[in-house]
Amino acid sequence: MDSIQQSFTSRLQEHGIKLNETQLDQFEMYFKELVSWNEKMNLTGITEREPVYTKHFYDSISLAFFMDMDKIKTLADIGSGAGFPGIPLKICYPDLQLTIIDSLNKRISFLKNIVEKLNLTGVELIHGRAEEWGQKQGYRDHFDLVTARAVAKLALLNEWCLPFVRVDGTFAAMKGSDPTEEVKEATYSFKQLKGKLSKVEQFTLPVEEAERHIVFVQKRAATPQKYPRSPGVAAKAPLI
Repeated sequence: MDSIQQSFTSRLQEHGIKLNETQLDQFEMYFKELVSWNEKMNLTGITEREPVYTKHFYDSISLAFFMDMDKIKTLADIGSGAGFPGIPLKICYPDLQLTIIDSLNKRISFLKNIVEKLNLTGVELIHGRAEEWGQKQGYRDHFDLVTARAVAKLALLNEWCLPFVRVDGTFAAMKGSDPTEEVKEATYSFKQLKGKLSKVEQFTLPVEEAERHIVFVQKRAATPQKYPRSPGVAAKAPLI
């Protein structure tokens, strides 16, 4: 274990997350594949090893600092991109049933490669739009936890993500800067989509000390059938 891995494991241990040798090997393989594939397609602007471990891996796992992940059986990651936060959480919690939905097929191809190289099981990778899959039986009102990291503003994310959450489940929107204004703007969408703001957690990334926020939303009732609306509608006319 080198210094970067040592810092990574120590910081996670402070939050009660212990990684074994297999999991550390998986993170290292993930890093190498990310950098390799990034030469062929635009997956991330961050390719240096320490920043990947901090800004992608640690940041993704931070969701588990504020939730009891042992109680989460099903997780959906919407607009996952290069697999964040879904894949790092899956590595830490191998029993999670993970579903990733992304609209770009080449990113799904990258994720299929990652799942294969890391020998991950219980992962479903879907090339498609959240608006379409949020209407499908077996996905709608189904997941214990749904998350999206740095994808869009909260009013828009609510319509994309809350339909996937089971009643009494949680939607967690992972944000960088202070989301106070976004939360205010999203008040109407909470009401329409049967979500209730639960809490907003703030923490600081190690090394560069950048602020991070996670908005937690509880699903109070089944999503009305008219949501999510057809692809593209929410982006043009968000519920605000």
